[in-house]
Amino acid sequence: MAMLTDVERARRDGVLFGIPFGDLGWAQSLLMGTAAGFVAFFMATFLAIVGFMIDMSVTGKTPNFALTYRLIGLPVGLIVWALALGFLGVQWAKRMARKRARA
Repeated sequence: MAMLTDVERARRDGVLFGIPFGDLGWAQSLLMGTAAGFVAFFMATFLAIVGFMIDMSVTGKTPNFALTYRLIGLPVGLIVWALALGFLGVQWAKRMARKRARA
């Protein structure tokens, strides 16, 4: 029965891939969301550069590598940043509403 209450508490507090977001304040949520956006930007840009290099080796043409930042890295980073901030903002608002309901 203890497992059931742990699962219920985890769902209530908010868990993503097993990482609890139960005690993050607004500053920590902002930092985590921004970090997720940066990681997504750099990962998407890296994968795009690798893809462009593969394309360059196959076709023999030199692509414009600046497109990896502008067309792939930036949109992916901004989308992940917005989604992460939205998710963490909702989790923070739920915590604040629960704290006010208890008081």
